[in-house]
Formats: sequence, C-alpha cells, structure tokens
Amino acid sequence: MRSSTRHRHERILAEACAHQHVSAGQLASVLGVSEATVRRDLHVLADEGQLELVYGGASLPRKTNTSFRVKALRNIEAKRVIGRLAADLVEDGDQIFVDSGTTCFEMAGQLRRKVGVSLIVNSARLALELDTPDLDVIMLGGQYRPATMDTIGPLAVAALEQLRGYAAFIGADGLSMEFGLTASDIESAHLYRLAVRNAERTVLLVDHSKFQAPSLCKIVDFDRVDQIVTDVPPPPPWREFLDQKNIRVIHPSADDSAGGGA
Repeated sequence: MRSSTRHRHERILAEACAHQHVSAGQLASVLGVSEATVRRDLHVLADEGQLELVYGGASLPRKTNTSFRVKALRNIEAKRVIGRLAADLVEDGDQIFVDSGTTCFEMAGQLRRKVGVSLIVNSARLALELDTPDLDVIMLGGQYRPATMDTIGPLAVAALEQLRGYAAFIGADGLSMEFGLTASDIESAHLYRLAVRNAERTVLLVDHSKFQAPSLCKIVDFDRVDQIVTDVPPPPPWREFLDQKNIRVIHPSADDSAGGGA
C-alpha cells in the first residue's frame, strides 16, 4: 500500500473513532481529495472489517470499539509524540517494563534503536515489534486477549512477581487527583499495579484527554509516579497538583528541570 493511501486510511479511522460516523463529503474536505477517492477508501476499510458502510459514509463497528487497532487511532499524533519522548528516557542497557496500551506501543520504533535493553512486556504485538538482536524481550505468559493482543491473569502476575530492578512505563485510561491512575478493566489494573509496586521508578504515559476523567478500576495513587510524559501541558489545577507531588512532567515544550517542569 502506498504511504499516501495508508495515511488517508489512518485519518479516516481516526475521524471515525472521534465521531463514530464519517461522511464521504466531510472526509473529502478534510483529506483534500475527491469524494470518489474517499468512497474507494471506505470500501477497502469496510472489506477489512474496520468500518461499516452506511448511506453517505461509514460508521465504526460496535464490536471493535475496544480493540487495540481502534484505540491506537485515538489521538494518534499525540501518542507518537509521547512515545518518542518516553523512549528518550531509556538508555542502552536499561531494564524496563512496558505495558500493552497503545500509547506505550508508540515507544517501540525508538526502542528498536537501543542496545542491550531488557524489556518486560505482556503485549504480543509489542514483543513482535521489538524483535531485534540488540534487545532482550521477556514476554509474560497468561490468558491471551485477542482484542488487545496482550496477556493477563494469574500466570502473568506470577511471572512478574519474579522480576525486579526495572523502570515501569505504563499508560492509563483516565486520571483522578483523588483516585489516582485508572484502567477500564480490572485485570489490566491488577497487573500494572504489581508492575509499579515492583519497579524502581514509574513513568506514566498519557495524552491530554486522560486528564479529564478517571476510569473504573484503580491502578495506583500518584505517590507511586515519578515522571509523566504527555503531549501538551496539563491544565493549571493539574500542574499545581503534580508540582505538589514533585512529579516531573515532560512534554514537547517542557523545561528540562525537576518538579512539574510544565
């Protein structure tokens, strides 16, 4: 597939994720192409099962709303920025845990350039992406979830219990000053709580949308977070809160200093 076509497909899916429904006319205007081109793209994406064709456009299939592919396309540019910044925190020879979320996945391209890094992962997709001789990947076993392409459950927990001395890079589905870092499902929350508890330091990777509301299941309090990597400065109340917690915030325009840094 040509890069221009792939880019259009990503943009179309991102628009569908944001609005649930997209029209051919609106997409043509956003993408700067003809409606005929958009309709061809929509048919291709529908044939792949990523969209459902409706009159005048397409909609996001309900059954894929929680899939890795769909989540990956939400705030995609922000996640790419965060992934690059987070990977810059990893030095050759480091030991790190990287969670199975779509934001942490964006670290993969930069991590492939590192040498001698040991990575603990519960994401099959991430393990395959990091398949290079210069990296040592430890894949946690357990119950495999096809939609998110990761492993969870007692076996994954038991394996992680045997590991120490790493830095944890984790994401979150939502944040709360009172409730802390949260996930949308209890199994992920439990595994990442353990990853943070056993880590020497914790780096939180979240885009700006995660500061708006918490999800259902608590991971940890902010007292367990050392650094936050995000795409834009957090809102003023959050900046004050994170300064009080002495959590360094890293974003594209942040000062390279301790504390909030935003």
